[in-house]
Amino acid sequence: MMRRTKEFPLQINKQTLKEDGFSGFRSFKELDINRVPQAPGIYAVLKPEGFERLFLAKSVGGRFKRRNPSLLPAALEAEWIEDADVLYIGKAGPGSTGNRGLRKRIQEFADFGQGKPVGHWGGRLIWQLSDSQSLVIAWKELAAAEVNAAEAAYHAKFISTYGRLPFANLVQARA
Repeated sequence: MMRRTKEFPLQINKQTLKEDGFSGFRSFKELDINRVPQAPGIYAVLKPEGFERLFLAKSVGGRFKRRNPSLLPAALEAEWIEDADVLYIGKAGPGSTGNRGLRKRIQEFADFGQGKPVGHWGGRLIWQLSDSQSLVIAWKELAAAEVNAAEAAYHAKFISTYGRLPFANLVQARA
């Protein structure tokens, strides 16, 4: 039987993310991108309190390289985890020139959700939820060398708790 510890909480939610050093916790509609750090790190998208799941027939996400980001309702339903607060966990590395990081990656994610043709295919299911702009984004700064392992660890924790990846994570991260 698993016990709750700081390193291995039984739930991944706003409280446990805060305890682990995440900050931000702003809805996409309230997000001031200039307050997001430029450092590398990981980020999570959470349901706000009282969020009612309703899938859109067509994603509001952008079409990057003419690819349609929409999934059929049955596919969305199959990915949904009713009891999970976290809907997506992503990462933001420094990039090859060191000028990427959380601010740039979260901006790309938000832009994709505004219908712009941006290369942020991961997490695209977020943008097929009604009222996706009310969803909450939080982030945690990390050293560049820690980003991949942190994302993989959060995916593994989530799977151990819920039996699968968060709703909008379709590929498990590897350290």
